[in-house]
Amino acid sequence: MVDHGIEVERVVIEATVAAPAHSRWRRPGALACGAVRALVTGGAGFIGSNLVEALVARGDEVAVLDDLSTGFAENVPAGVELVEGDVADAGVVAKAASGCEVVFHLAAHRAVFRSVEHPLQTDRANVAGTLAVLVAARDAGVRRVVASSSSSVYGGAEQLPTPESAPLLPRSPYAVSKLAGEHYCRVFTELFGLETVSLRYFNVYGPRQRPDSQYAAVIPLFIDALRSGRPPEVHGDGRQTRDFTYVADAVAANLRAATAPAERCSGKAYNVAGGAAHSLLDLLGILEGLTGVRAAPLHTDPRAGDVRHTRADISAAKAELGHAPEVSFEEGLARTLEWFAAR
Repeated sequence: MVDHGIEVERVVIEATVAAPAHSRWRRPGALACGAVRALVTGGAGFIGSNLVEALVARGDEVAVLDDLSTGFAENVPAGVELVEGDVADAGVVAKAASGCEVVFHLAAHRAVFRSVEHPLQTDRANVAGTLAVLVAARDAGVRRVVASSSSSVYGGAEQLPTPESAPLLPRSPYAVSKLAGEHYCRVFTELFGLETVSLRYFNVYGPRQRPDSQYAAVIPLFIDALRSGRPPEVHGDGRQTRDFTYVADAVAANLRAATAPAERCSGKAYNVAGGAAHSLLDLLGILEGLTGVRAAPLHTDPRAGDVRHTRADISAAKAELGHAPEVSFEEGLARTLEWFAAR
């Protein structure tokens, strides 16, 4: 794999030295005023493709940048431009961002355990990739970048529900990379006036989240096991809790973050979550009730880098972005089961 870190650094230095006044970089107007062109990095993946569908449905012109390493071309709606490329390649990102008003940055190496095994790959995709997106957005006159972060930046937070002001103590290379991305977003807002909003997702689930990966998330793995007659594998005692977020609510948070007043939200990070905690055993119990299949879990060792409990304080997103979750956990699981049944 070619290392583009030097190229990214060179672009940053040249743009800083030769940059025109900020007023020449900003394109007037806002999404609420009508259809615009938006770039979605990682738009062939789970959350990204759901976001692309929502943007297309409201009439926006959308381009997708994805290397298809974990995403799938068939997830991209017909008529949407698909640029197959590396998010850490500054030249590719610059071409994709040209003419866009908003960039939704979702491309990443996402799995905590994967980052423990492959920290250099995670850093390149998540840190160099975010920097390449920000440089391209600044130089292209993009109005706002909405960047996907993660609840993992908190580590094992003692304060539950966890507000954005809680100490940030990442416990995995993935979490470190996401926190670095947040800092880059804030710095580009402060230095260059580029509007940025970072969204700290808490355990997003729903349609298009696939179980056929070494690093698949717990809900699609549990559903696939129950549908296949296998015991679902639970790491640890199953009493660890997570604040699960249905994908449609994560999409809605992105749309809100793209239009909220800059003076209120630019340069900040916000929790995006369902607002309630459920243990893995609770999750299995709900799936039992929805499927009629008895869940007898197979307990294994806890995974490196995992935290014990998460639950978000979502009051800041509600107050400053105008976003609150609308889909209950049970309803979200029912919709996810319907998607699996229709595959």
